[in-house]
Amino acid sequence: MKLPYETDAGIGTRATLGVIVLETDQTLEPEFARMMAQDGVALYHSRIPMVPEVRPETLAQMQADLPASARLLPSSPDFDVIGYGCTSAATVIGSAKVAEAVQTVLPRAKVTDPLAAIIAAGRALGAARLGFVTPYLPEVSAQMRQKLEEAGFEIAGFGSFEEMDDRVVARITEAAIAAAAKQVAAAGDCDAIVISCTNLRCLRVIPEIEEATGVPVLSSNQALAWHMLRLAGITDPQPQFGRLFARGLAAG
Repeated sequence: MKLPYETDAGIGTRATLGVIVLETDQTLEPEFARMMAQDGVALYHSRIPMVPEVRPETLAQMQADLPASARLLPSSPDFDVIGYGCTSAATVIGSAKVAEAVQTVLPRAKVTDPLAAIIAAGRALGAARLGFVTPYLPEVSAQMRQKLEEAGFEIAGFGSFEEMDDRVVARITEAAIAAAAKQVAAAGDCDAIVISCTNLRCLRVIPEIEEATGVPVLSSNQALAWHMLRLAGITDPQPQFGRLFARGLAAG
C-alpha cells in the first residue's frame, strides 16, 4: 500500500552550511560536529583532492578543483555559507579567489575560509599582536604570516612544527599543541594565539591554553566554524570552545 506522508522545511531551519574538506584532513569533521551541534543548523561536507605533501604548488592546485567539490554538496538546500577547510591553501590561493571559485557553483552563498575567519576573529576580539603557531614548512608559514601582517596584525611570537606531511600533522598530540602555544605566547606579549591548520587537534585544549596564557586562542577549525555561524546569523554563545564563541562579528 502507498503510505501518506508530510514534508517540512528540513534540518536547516536556522542555517544551512557546507564545508569543503581536504582529502587528507582527519580533524575538521570531528571538531565541526561538536561546534555545529545546534538545533536548526544543518551542516554538509564535501571533499577536495589533496596530496599529503603541503607545499605551495600542491596547495595552488586546489583552486581548479574547488568548483567540482562544491558541486558534490547536496543540490536541493539553499546554502547560507560555504567554508573551505584549508588555511594554507586559502593563503596561497587568496580568500577572494576561493570565494570566486565556490560561487561559480553556489552564487548566493557567502564563502569563508580559515585565513579569512582568523582575520575576522582577531578583529572581533580587538587583537593587535598575535602569537602564531603552525605545522608548516617555512615557505608556507611565511606566506600566512605576511597575510596576517597585511591585515594589520603584528606577530609577537612564532613557532612551527615544520612538518610537510598532512598525515603526520593529524597525529601531533594535543599535549604537544598546547605546549607549543604556551611556549609561543611566552616568547612575546600577545593579545591572542593563532594555531593554524585544520588538521591540528586543537578544540579540546583551547580552554587549557586560554587559562594558562590569559589570552584567547584562535584555531583554524574553531575560527572557521565561528565565522560560518556568525555569517549565517547564528550567534548562540558556546564558551566551552573558547572566548571567541562569546563574540559576534566586528562592525565594518
